[in-house]
Amino acid sequence: MATNRLSLRSRIFLYMILLVVVASILIAAVTIYQYNEQSKDYHEQRLERKEKQLLSSINNVLRQTTYPVTTENLGLIFKDKIYEITNILSVGFNLYDLEGTLIKSSTPSFQSDTLTKCISANALNKLAQSINKRYVEQNVQLGGDYRSSYTIFTDSKAKPLGILNVPYFEDDSFNAAELKEFLVRLGYAYFVMLLVAIAFAYFVSRFITRSLKTISDKMKETRLEKHNQKIELKGASQEVSVLVESYNSMIDELEDSAVQLAQSERELAWREMAKQVAHEIKNPLTPMRLSVQSFQRKFDPKDPEIHQKVEEYSKTLIQQIDTMSSIASAFSNFAKMPAQKSEMLNIVEVVNLALDIFTEDYISFTSIENNIIAKFDRTQLIRVVTNLVKNAIQSIPITRKPKIVVNVYSQDNNVIISVEDNGNGISEENKPKVFEPKFTTKTSGMGLGLPMIKKIVETYNGSITFTSQEGKGTIFKVSFPKE
Repeated sequence: MATNRLSLRSRIFLYMILLVVVASILIAAVTIYQYNEQSKDYHEQRLERKEKQLLSSINNVLRQTTYPVTTENLGLIFKDKIYEITNILSVGFNLYDLEGTLIKSSTPSFQSDTLTKCISANALNKLAQSINKRYVEQNVQLGGDYRSSYTIFTDSKAKPLGILNVPYFEDDSFNAAELKEFLVRLGYAYFVMLLVAIAFAYFVSRFITRSLKTISDKMKETRLEKHNQKIELKGASQEVSVLVESYNSMIDELEDSAVQLAQSERELAWREMAKQVAHEIKNPLTPMRLSVQSFQRKFDPKDPEIHQKVEEYSKTLIQQIDTMSSIASAFSNFAKMPAQKSEMLNIVEVVNLALDIFTEDYISFTSIENNIIAKFDRTQLIRVVTNLVKNAIQSIPITRKPKIVVNVYSQDNNVIISVEDNGNGISEENKPKVFEPKFTTKTSGMGLGLPMIKKIVETYNGSITFTSQEGKGTIFKVSFPKE
């Protein structure tokens, strides 16, 4: 359903408005129904009152008449009295015999009205079957508002004499006008109530969902690697309080898990580092051991070339010691976090200075701006540039004419340093591993250069990316904010 895609606040708002609208429609429908029922009861009671008044007047005439009280004499008895009763009570009526034939009418024009000369067979049957000897017929031909009541009246000895017919027209024009006026006023009241309900629903839905939004915002900010704040809500409902308690409990468990994970990662990192250091140190130790053992076997103080052999032996040991020293320095530099310094530098000048140590004429430097001022550490920036250029130099095969272009420019509020080469490029398989420690495709080195650069750049809220085509070259881009 479409409502499932709406927010909880919108759904609460719509449901409250819908509730008011439905309630308004139901109240209006009940009002119309009640008016109709009241009008119906009013006409029925009014018709009954007229019948009672007429029957009372008819009985008075029958008691006072000098004619024998029979059905045949009703025309003579009420020859003039029927008009007197009509004038007094302002009610027109007709008298029929027991077989439904018209005897006398208070309206002379009825003599020419064929519809009133005889009572229908259906009306006579209904009248005969009724307990109180009374039947009200709705005249469909004259409209639903026209009714006729038929009542059997008797003499003093309860002997049926004839049938009293009272035609009645239900005039609801006044009630209809009253109902219309009432519904208009009710519509104005509903409109005002709807406006109030919209405002009320807006604030209520906002109040109900405010706590949930606070919880939602906190959940979006929840991270495993940082300290997460607990939620404190005052005046929240019981259900929301339970949700908040569950979230705060989850935060405690998350922090415990983060501590355990960090500890596990540190232990794993140290184990990996120890393995790598041990592996790298074993490489020069093996030739040193072999050199010492060989010298020990072949040492002869009387040998005339002993001094030359000692010198060669010493050079071999010194070379391996230097290798071990470079290994130690590389791991030390990788492990050391660069200190952030608030040093405003002209990046163009510092990068140009870093390239001065390279004597290769195929390295070119370009920048459309002479001054790009940014906050960075001079030593670390030189370190980043020289490492990228060294990697570029080492990636170019000897069979290809080398070309390296270093470019510095600003973009929005960031400084971009790009180093482009036409080397061997990076294969699709190796691209995800470029910034991993220990990964290298060279025969020498420990694969710590790019991870070290990444760590330095990220320390200054920057990033390093690359694009590469295998066999054509690579472009490394370093980006960091000016401030």
